[in-house]
Amino acid sequence: MSFAALRASSRRVNVATRAVRAPRVAVRNPAFRKYSTEGPSGPAPKSTNTLLIGAAGAAALGGVAFWLFTSNSDSAREAGTALKSGAQAAKAAANFVPSKEDYQKVYNRIADILDNAADKGYDDGSYGPVLLRLAWHASGTYDKETNTGGSNYATMRFEPEAKHGANNGLNVARGILEDVKKEFPWITYGDLWTLAGVAAIQELGGPKIPWRPGRIDGFAAQCTPDGRLPDAAQGADHVRNIFYRMGFNDQEIVALVGAHALGRCHSDRSGFEGPWTFSPTSVTNEFYKLLLNEKWVWKKWSGPKQLEDKKTQSLMMLPTDYVLTQDKSFKKWVKAYADDEQLWFKDFAAALSTLFELGVPRQQFVASEPWVMKSSDEKN
Repeated sequence: MSFAALRASSRRVNVATRAVRAPRVAVRNPAFRKYSTEGPSGPAPKSTNTLLIGAAGAAALGGVAFWLFTSNSDSAREAGTALKSGAQAAKAAANFVPSKEDYQKVYNRIADILDNAADKGYDDGSYGPVLLRLAWHASGTYDKETNTGGSNYATMRFEPEAKHGANNGLNVARGILEDVKKEFPWITYGDLWTLAGVAAIQELGGPKIPWRPGRIDGFAAQCTPDGRLPDAAQGADHVRNIFYRMGFNDQEIVALVGAHALGRCHSDRSGFEGPWTFSPTSVTNEFYKLLLNEKWVWKKWSGPKQLEDKKTQSLMMLPTDYVLTQDKSFKKWVKAYADDEQLWFKDFAAALSTLFELGVPRQQFVASEPWVMKSSDEKN
């Protein structure tokens, strides 16, 4: 079936059903919290022809839906994604979506589980860093030239993207959020993952990250090719190629790399090992200060090339981190952020919010401007 035929049948259904719409009352679907609006009062139309046309159109659309959801063909999947995207845009335009308060409840649940890592002996006692990494990697595949990748389809759920080398270990983060998805089944994976990234930053002492929902879930056919995420062993040219492809400039690159204030590398995932800072569960500008002020030397070990601080040999920097001090354009921003944490907070929040929206058509968003979610210390 062609898209033209599909659109034509959909238009016929819309025209017909507008004529037979009866007054509606508020209804609530427990699996997806959204509400219908009151229709105009008055008797329903009595035209038999209109009813027949509406029934025929509905049958045609039902046939389309049956084909989409039972076919395994690529064309069916592409058509299904197009319909989902159009439906999301229509819901956003009609405000036919869960409320901000509903998304706040999801945020609150994510915030509640961040510290469960301490009870399970995970890393440094917080799931925040790995959840931020999931949100970052789900969004950082965007290519502005082809308008592919980004957070819209949450394609890391599928192979081969889930098994790309840069995504090693992110099954941990996806598994953590699967429990949240079961509790709030109406939220899409793309919205859930990026909202978790927002919670990670805000709950660990960072700035407010503007965010809004509207992403849809896609299919394995929309997985991005390997190689779109940064290779930590590379130099300045590689860093620019990766971030310029997404649409970022040098200042935004340096601001985003500051996310390395959180977390650590694992030799059984990326091959690299160790934390960037002495406080890997706190969002501060310490990453920039250490990068500038510590003496960094190449680590002598059997793993990939990385640097360690000469004084304690307990911290690490990746080659892609170190180039920020070797490139004149990058270094001026490293100095600026080392000197002024609030400046970095402002620039980081803006860049991260942009990153999390890459690849999402603007008409899908449920709000014209991003929201600011309340942190856990603001809930009461």
